[in-house]
Amino acid sequence: MASLDQNIMALLTFLQYCILGATQVEIEHHLEMGRKLLAAGQLAEALSHYHSAVEGDSKNYLTYYKRAAVFLAMGKSKSPDFLAARLQRGNILLKQGNTQEAMEDFEIVLQRNPESEEANDQLKRTRELEELQEDAHEAYHRVITISPWDPELRELRADCHIRMGDPQKAIQDLAPTTRLRNDNRAAFLKLSLLHYSLGEHHDSLTQIRECLKLDQDDKDCLGHYRQVKKLSKQLDYAEELIEEQRFHEAIEKYESVMKTEPNTLHYTNLAKERICFCLVQEKMALEAIDACSEAHQRDPRNAYILRDRAEAYILNQEYEKAVEDYQEAREFDSDSNEIREGLEKAHRLLKLSRKRDYYKILGVGRTANKQEITKAYRKLAQQWHPDNFQSEAEKKEAEKKFIDIASAKEVLTDPEMRQKFDQGEDPLDPENQQGGGGGQGAHGWPFHFNPFESGGSFHFKFQYN
Repeated sequence: MASLDQNIMALLTFLQYCILGATQVEIEHHLEMGRKLLAAGQLAEALSHYHSAVEGDSKNYLTYYKRAAVFLAMGKSKSPDFLAARLQRGNILLKQGNTQEAMEDFEIVLQRNPESEEANDQLKRTRELEELQEDAHEAYHRVITISPWDPELRELRADCHIRMGDPQKAIQDLAPTTRLRNDNRAAFLKLSLLHYSLGEHHDSLTQIRECLKLDQDDKDCLGHYRQVKKLSKQLDYAEELIEEQRFHEAIEKYESVMKTEPNTLHYTNLAKERICFCLVQEKMALEAIDACSEAHQRDPRNAYILRDRAEAYILNQEYEKAVEDYQEAREFDSDSNEIREGLEKAHRLLKLSRKRDYYKILGVGRTANKQEITKAYRKLAQQWHPDNFQSEAEKKEAEKKFIDIASAKEVLTDPEMRQKFDQGEDPLDPENQQGGGGGQGAHGWPFHFNPFESGGSFHFKFQYN
């Protein structure tokens, strides 16, 4: 629970934004703090930050939506914020020309609040725009069929495609206009901007260079060229670092990418995706899960993000979640052998964990080194040595635990056996041995006998090495 001082500071912050407003940087800060506090379960504190974000930018549907998520988590399921978020997003989509998505938002608002005058008016305008777009598109198509060498008509139809949210078709129309006019710097610039918005930074760089060939001092082209060149260099270098397995440096470079281009969704999403991948390669399980989850929220249909989060879950010994992520990844990329093999591995590890998980037996993580494994083994071996117990029942139980502890140490300190286990195969399981499992003692003892069943008054002495 927040202290009195924390509540007073939150209230003062809220009042400050009501009176003075907030800059975009401050709004982003509140949204980020709200996300972290919500993830930590500090709902009241998260709500305070989302209040500030809404007051700072009342036209941003995401701030309403995120605040509504906190209300929902607090059991206040009838928060009006969801409807406000839908209405604001619908208005934005309408201005962008995304009529289908805008209509969906306005219709959802009207289902809950049929009397909403704004939603009714905007729904009518959206339907009118959709009809106009269809008419305009058909007209341009017919005219260009007759006059395919008219650059002005192609440029007009390209603008129509852009407003309808189809930049690829706009590129197809604009490309010929660069040859149909002697000096079409405007088309080269627009092509570069379109490629840039799609994340195609190399193509963007090629087009803007064509503009500068026509006039190296063109102010608009020169300014965009500097931005594209800087970003493209960062992205290429980040991938070089990944190829060289310098993952920590690659993370830093992708963080720089987000600072260089904070306003284009594609590059932020790409950076988040690659940071997720790098953290998995660095075997930083918890950090990777957090980063991959954020990347998945931004790009929920990305199979690579789901694959990487599945591997992070495996590192954290959460095999059921790994299976779920790999299964979802297959829905989006059913042809990937890597995802198919990853799903098979996750299934094997889940099955194996329900029988005997050597990492859990020793209480170590999957990234533990040999020294950490040996240290954990010595501690448990001393604790569960049968000579420490008096009754026969206790000795029997201790024997079982001791054998499992010794087996775990045997497997996890042997590189070849550990690699097999990490792929979902128990090297000490008789079922996995050729010829019916010879060479294994009772309880999967890794040697050719079980000293606890050798008979007589056996006094077990053990070297903790």
